[in-house]
Amino acid sequence: MSYRVGIDVGGTFTDIVVLNEQTGEIIATKVPSTPEDQSIGVVKAIKKLGEMFPYKNLYFLVHRTTVVTNALLEGKGAKTALVVTEGFRDVLYIGR
Repeated sequence: MSYRVGIDVGGTFTDIVVLNEQTGEIIATKVPSTPEDQSIGVVKAIKKLGEMFPYKNLYFLVHRTTVVTNALLEGKGAKTALVVTEGFRDVLYIGR
């Protein structure tokens, strides 16, 4: 059997979803996120996954995070600026 795995690091939880490609079975679980080092939450999620089923036939792994998206939506990010040098003015238009 082969499996596809998706991991999403959020502000509160790190979610992990597994798809068994042969049977279509989906397994989902979560562990607490670790804001001080997001990789810790990812490793804990993978270890928990290993307790649930043998993932030696892992075929595909996707990792993403919603931490930045949430910070932008909530307005909790740091103040930033975009400085564009001469000849790259189009970057401003693309960004808008």
